[in-house]
Amino acid sequence: MMDTHPISACTLSLDPPISRLGLGGWAFGRTGWGAQDDRDSRAAILRAVELGVNWIDTAAVYGNGRAEELVGATVSSLPEGDRPLIFTKGGVRVDPSSGATFRDLRPASLRRECEASLQRLGVERIDLYQLHWPVQDVSEVERGWEALGELQREGKIRWAGVSNFDVSTLRKCASIRSVDALQLPLSLLSRDAGEDLLPWALEHSVRVLAYSPLESGLLSGSFSLQRLRGLPESDWRSRREQFKKPALDRTLDLLKRLEPIAAGLDTSLAEMAIAWVCSWAGVDGVIVGARTPSQVDVWASPTVVLDDRTLEAIETALRVTGAGTGSTRPNTAA
Repeated sequence: MMDTHPISACTLSLDPPISRLGLGGWAFGRTGWGAQDDRDSRAAILRAVELGVNWIDTAAVYGNGRAEELVGATVSSLPEGDRPLIFTKGGVRVDPSSGATFRDLRPASLRRECEASLQRLGVERIDLYQLHWPVQDVSEVERGWEALGELQREGKIRWAGVSNFDVSTLRKCASIRSVDALQLPLSLLSRDAGEDLLPWALEHSVRVLAYSPLESGLLSGSFSLQRLRGLPESDWRSRREQFKKPALDRTLDLLKRLEPIAAGLDTSLAEMAIAWVCSWAGVDGVIVGARTPSQVDVWASPTVVLDDRTLEAIETALRVTGAGTGSTRPNTAA
């Protein structure tokens, strides 16, 4: 019998367990993605919860607190038993004079950030609090990680994790206290994490949350050159290398080759792309962004299963087109 890798297989082994897919809340901050209506954001959250998504990932820097405020207000409107878990991140701040972002993992700063996030979210404890990005000063990273341990002991956070850390920095954190979760980028176009980060996480029993499986919309099945040309200057994607030639040409070639594979599975390109990320051993949860309820409908009720033949066909398309970087075949052996 052919091996299969269902998108719905297993959940993050935390208590309570999380759903395989989670909702990403960057766009809810109304910065970086062009215009965003708060009504659409609230409706997207409610639709995701309705379809069984039981966690939301956001960050203090998304809209300089705006995303956390919207998530907190929307979640609090639900009956207590229906409220999703809330994951957020600290350590990236906004300069009030210039509006530029900068990284700060000093313990006093992280403590202030955590307190502010608790207030904006309207909760007494954050379910997962993560260091958003590392800094070059390793000693500052270590002190910041120790600060999260203190916040956990004080009951202000349930789990402590990191985001966008390399293996070397992860080792230093793990020598201080266990890492509950690691957030990393993983998609058909961004595959480097499969070569070192995922194996390390598996070896050390660190839960992995993969973000950007649709590569900021490129793999959604609805992106086009016309849409790219229409992106406003305020949309960060208009300045990203993946959205420019020659990378874009390789991606468009890849999409043409992937479309018949998805059609053969009677599924959407977006669902297949997410299922591919879920196929990696060690990936416990996948963060998928959405700006409207209709976008949630595309992915929040997964049914697609990728068998070995499908994984081989996707691998061939990746190799032929040269799109993206990293391993072209998921390591599915746990």
